[in-house]
Amino acid sequence: MDSYRNSDPRPSIMQGSPPQMVLPKLDWDRPPWNRWAFQHIREFLPTIEVWRGNGHRHRLERAGTDLDALPVEDSKGRPTTLVGLLDETYTDGFLVLKDGKVAYERYFNGMAERTLHLSQSMAKSVTGTVFGILVGRGLIDPAKPVTAYLPELGATGWDGASVQHVLDMTTGVRFSEEYTDRYSDIGQVDVATGWKPVPPDSDPDFQWPPHLFELILQLKDKVRPHGAAFEYRSIETDVLAFIMERVTGKRLAQLVSEELWQKLGVDESACFTVDSAGYALADGGFNATLRDYARFGQLILDKGRGIVPADWIEATRNGRHGPDFNPSLPEGSYRNQFWIEDPRSRALMCRGVFGQMIHIDWDTGMVVVKLSTYPDFSNVAYSVATLKAVHTIAMALG
Repeated sequence: MDSYRNSDPRPSIMQGSPPQMVLPKLDWDRPPWNRWAFQHIREFLPTIEVWRGNGHRHRLERAGTDLDALPVEDSKGRPTTLVGLLDETYTDGFLVLKDGKVAYERYFNGMAERTLHLSQSMAKSVTGTVFGILVGRGLIDPAKPVTAYLPELGATGWDGASVQHVLDMTTGVRFSEEYTDRYSDIGQVDVATGWKPVPPDSDPDFQWPPHLFELILQLKDKVRPHGAAFEYRSIETDVLAFIMERVTGKRLAQLVSEELWQKLGVDESACFTVDSAGYALADGGFNATLRDYARFGQLILDKGRGIVPADWIEATRNGRHGPDFNPSLPEGSYRNQFWIEDPRSRALMCRGVFGQMIHIDWDTGMVVVKLSTYPDFSNVAYSVATLKAVHTIAMALG
């Protein structure tokens, strides 16, 4: 079935009772199913709450600006409006904070202000931020070897890697991040975490990992010396989360709740998807509301507000720039589980497949959040057009 955008007049999939269509477990993240699934994760995957606590809600002041008609370029470089670009790029929610106030907020595709939306790899930045809090407290030393915290990994490709190598995804561990290959390492992550069933045409002799830590223990090989080069591999974030759990004796969802979510004054409790061993998927299983993602971005823009060490955020902005970090970020780099847009602005970005983004820019005082359901895992043209639109918005808001 063809995917469709927000302007499509057809009714939503999974509508009615019983629904018109049943979600296919093997393809729920593919079009058109992801248009529904990314807002309804708790209805078909096991999750654990990231409790917001009993504290206050940090009220977001509003300085509303109608940016719908703002002239921008579409993914092919043709003139369009901001709302036209948001429609073209399968947007579910879009929010702009300027100087801490809501300048623009739009919802599409049935999403509303209380809807939890899957973050995909923006979860890495949430995990990395809590990791930085624990580093600041002296519980973890990034210069130490990974095996100082997880000695079991001495028999894996992580042997000899430092924690900082893992934070920056510069270990030499062999891991295939081929999203369209159900048998790649990331495809095995889908099965190990309970996101997907074993493919029906699977070799009956192949031993699929029963949970994520078991998969980590199976990754024995290295392709290069640790620290030699950046290579994006989601599994690195999960290693970080296991370190956090080992040193604190607490599960990831509890850590994110206590160290971040309860202190942010969020509107809603968030959640993580969990595997059969109860492990929360640090690399992509986090779900939250549009406004709460914006609150997280504003916390980083505010240099941590005493919650996150300011020196950790500053260090994160100083990534090692080099060629070919990402096709849509030609001057980009990666540090401490965040993307850095370029060496001049040093703007930080949280990014996830299918079009998730938090853009944090100190030069403009802006945080921009885009939650999407692209029909493809990645679309360079959509991502480039979105980033150009972010800069156009900044000029419009002064």
